[in-house]
Amino acid sequence: MLRTELSASPVWEQERDWTDLVARSARAAIASSSHADLLVRNFTMEISVKMSDNVEVQTLNKAYRGKDKPTNVLSFPQVQPDLLETLSNTDDGEVLLGDIILAHETCRDEAIAKNISFSHHVSHLVVHGSLHLLGYDHENEVDAEIMENCEINALMTLGIANPYADQAQNR
Repeated sequence: MLRTELSASPVWEQERDWTDLVARSARAAIASSSHADLLVRNFTMEISVKMSDNVEVQTLNKAYRGKDKPTNVLSFPQVQPDLLETLSNTDDGEVLLGDIILAHETCRDEAIAKNISFSHHVSHLVVHGSLHLLGYDHENEVDAEIMENCEINALMTLGIANPYADQAQNR
């Protein structure tokens, strides 16, 4: 079972209730991954999502990644990827997969620049962040392609177009 905990700053709350979108996006990410079986195991996984702003995300990006600029999404896994398969052995039946934080201004500006709906872009970023919590990364071309395919499949189940379609045409 998957539980998502959401906290949103007032600027996010003005736009909509993000609770369902975040939950569906995180679930779709896990279902599209090589760890899909975690969704049917006998314990509860939790993902915490914070919808914040550029200032907070820039501070975290500098502190944890050494990059003094805002970014759209940061993920902070709480379980080592090689231990994901052992999660069913948890003592209390619950495990925090990790935290995801989004920067409102950066997410909004990217959606505008890509001419896509803000909610679709946020769904993509929650999927992306959730996959990072599961150990996926995009540091090299092979890993990036694997992660992108998971994202594409997850977004397809949510009725969202492939965000990489334009890039594929340019390769």
